[in-house]
Amino acid sequence: MKMKNFNGLTNSILSFCLATLFLAGCNNDSETKKSEDSTMGTSTNAGDTTMDTIAMSTDTAMVQSAMVNISPTYADTAVSGTAIFTTANGEVTMKLDLTIPSKAGKTVAVHLHEHGDCSDNGKSSHGHWNPTKEEHGKWGKAPYHRGDIGNVKLDNKGKGSLTITTDFWTLGSTSDKNLLGKALIVHGGMDDYQTQPTGDAGSRIGCGVIQ
Repeated sequence: MKMKNFNGLTNSILSFCLATLFLAGCNNDSETKKSEDSTMGTSTNAGDTTMDTIAMSTDTAMVQSAMVNISPTYADTAVSGTAIFTTANGEVTMKLDLTIPSKAGKTVAVHLHEHGDCSDNGKSSHGHWNPTKEEHGKWGKAPYHRGDIGNVKLDNKGKGSLTITTDFWTLGSTSDKNLLGKALIVHGGMDDYQTQPTGDAGSRIGCGVIQ
């Protein structure tokens, strides 16, 4: 009789222990699930923050190249060309090619203007790009505007080219050197490098936006 009671007590204790272990396991699973949910939530937030950071940085991101397609601003004057801008070693190189048959054998001025808007015969681009607030002049000989590219001599077919490399320009960033969004204007006349603030370069016969 005593042995039976002992065995019954033993079985009761064993059952209690097993039940306790089972409940503890359930609690651990619950805590693990909470921990996983918490971790997943943190990961998602971190991902969102990273994407926000990337999106913000894109607004001011530097790019390796940009281009301008130059079109006529007047129907009776054919103007075409491109300007390709590339970056290397902290400098920007511009390679400009122009074709203006009606100006064959002549010289025309090319400038960068403040706003990327070619409407109203290019007048909506406003004045020369001049972030340093200097007087108009000849490129490389201070003072001059950062947009004072200068004159391009055209051959007997009206074709001409010009290459400039400078650290005064960038493609992107929030600095006042950023070329993106500026207009490239081709004038009908030659820049005299003296008349303020335009160089007396004549009407705006060609225009394109750097993008």
